[in-house]
Amino acid sequence: MTDLGHERYCDEIVEQTDRLRAVLIDADLSVTVPTCPEWTLGQLARHVGGAHRWVEATVRTEATAEVPEDQVPDFLGPGDAAPAALDAWLEEGAEKLAATLRAAGPDASVWTWVTEQRSAFWARRMTHETVVHRADAAIAAGIAFEVDPEVAADTIDEWLDIVAWAQSAGDKEAAELRGAGRSIHLHATDVPGAEWLIEFGEDGFTWRHGHEKATVALRGPLADVLQVFYRRLPADSERVEVLGDAELLDFWLTRATFG
Repeated sequence: MTDLGHERYCDEIVEQTDRLRAVLIDADLSVTVPTCPEWTLGQLARHVGGAHRWVEATVRTEATAEVPEDQVPDFLGPGDAAPAALDAWLEEGAEKLAATLRAAGPDASVWTWVTEQRSAFWARRMTHETVVHRADAAIAAGIAFEVDPEVAADTIDEWLDIVAWAQSAGDKEAAELRGAGRSIHLHATDVPGAEWLIEFGEDGFTWRHGHEKATVALRGPLADVLQVFYRRLPADSERVEVLGDAELLDFWLTRATFG
């Protein structure tokens, strides 16, 4: 549950975008997204579609530095007054991104904002960027968020990888995730083997898959554990269970970030 493979990620970019579009097409695009309160649903859609186009341009041009947004064709997309056009723009952007990533393959050299300078990073990142913002859209629309277990598990894996990278890169908040003798256990109750152990050390944290007693445990359905871990669902939600030192889980959630 650590890598779905390049082709699967390319497929998932399109699949997750299609599922996002299904939420948006009949929704009120002017409503505020509770989990991203600076955005309306329409702005969230344009954020996702713009990210797809930006990464597509980055990979297609084999960029060696960050590509300015104003150099990305059709980056902003249509406005909320044209929902059908916005839907088509999202579809087109996801398809173009997936096609460009497939053509490049996983090992193409390209700029990223992490140590790994390969196109594989972007295939995985855009998959999970779309998954999490699909959760945001579902919350705003008041519908259930469902996600394939393999995709959900890898979304958690990738977030742990990102936070670990942020800590190594000197991110101020991620740097505080240290202190030997403490640990967090994530346990999906509906997917066998979907468990994680985060262990704090004096120099930072490490993580691995495993079932062990920890300082605090977060238990619940995988989709809900994912949403809590990404701060899309509060840790005191009745849909999950927190056992042990809840303050340690809060400590993690407020500092597990980057940028």
